[in-house]
Amino acid sequence: MRADVLDPVVMGVVNVTPDSFSDGGAWLDPVAAVRRGHELVAQGADVLDIGGESTRPGADPVSESEELRRVLPVLEGLAGAGARLSIDTSKAAVAAAALDAGATIVNDVTALRGDPQMAPLVARRGCEVCLMHMLGEPRTMQCDPRYGDVVGDVRVFLAQRLAFAVEAGIAEQRVWLDPGIGFGKTIDHNLELLARLDEIVALGRPIVVGTSRKSFLGTITGRDDAGDRVPGTIATNVLALARGARVFRVHDVKEARDALLVAAATLRGRWAPATTTSKTTA
Repeated sequence: MRADVLDPVVMGVVNVTPDSFSDGGAWLDPVAAVRRGHELVAQGADVLDIGGESTRPGADPVSESEELRRVLPVLEGLAGAGARLSIDTSKAAVAAAALDAGATIVNDVTALRGDPQMAPLVARRGCEVCLMHMLGEPRTMQCDPRYGDVVGDVRVFLAQRLAFAVEAGIAEQRVWLDPGIGFGKTIDHNLELLARLDEIVALGRPIVVGTSRKSFLGTITGRDDAGDRVPGTIATNVLALARGARVFRVHDVKEARDALLVAAATLRGRWAPATTTSKTTA
C-alpha cells in the first residue's frame, strides 16, 4: 500500500473554441460553456480549465482579442461556481484579464516561453502556473517527433522551466508540471512517459496529466470517436495516479473522479464515503 497518495485533483475541460479535437464548437456559445462548467462542478470537478485557443495538432493561432472575447464571459459566468478557475493560455494579456475575472491558475502550454510578459505577470499576481512540455508548436509538433530518451528529455526540460520560473520570482510551491502527453509525442513516447512517470514526479511538484480522449488512445483501442475513449482515459489516469500524478485534466469528470477515488483508496489502503464533492487543491 502507498500511504503517501494524495487526493487526486480533477480538472474539468471547458473548451470555448470551434476547433478543439474532442468538443470543438460544443461550448463556443458562452451560455452553453457556463452551463457546461456548472455541470462539471456538479460532477466533482475541483478545477475548471477554460481555453479559447485550440492546441490540437495542426491548430492555427488565435488573436488576443478573439481569445479574450471567447473566454471572459465564461470566466465571469463561472466565478463562484464552486471550483477554482484556470485559464489555458500562453498570452499574458489574456491571463491578466482572466485573473481579474476570478481565475487563480494559468495553464501555459509553452511553459512561459510564448510571451515574455507571462512570467513577470504570474510572479506579480502570485497565482499558480502549470508549465507543460511541448515539442515545437501546435501546427508542427506531431511532424516526426524524436527524442534521445523521451522521459529524460522531458524531465530535463521541466526542471529547466521550473528553475526559470523560480528565477523570475514565481514561488516554487505555485508551480505545477505537465509532461505534455500528446504534444509532440508518438504513441510509444506517450506510453513511455506514463510507464516512467515517477521519474517526472521526482521533480517534487504536482504533476498534471492530460490524456483525455486523445488520439493515441483511439489508435490503441480502435475507437475513432473521441467520446468513446473514456475507458482508455480512465486507464491512463489510474496508472498515472499510481505513479504519483496529482492533477488530472479530463473532459469526463464524473467517470474520471469515481475511478480516481477508488484507485486512491486502494493505493492508500483506507477510504471514506464521498458524501460531498471534495474541492481539493494541489
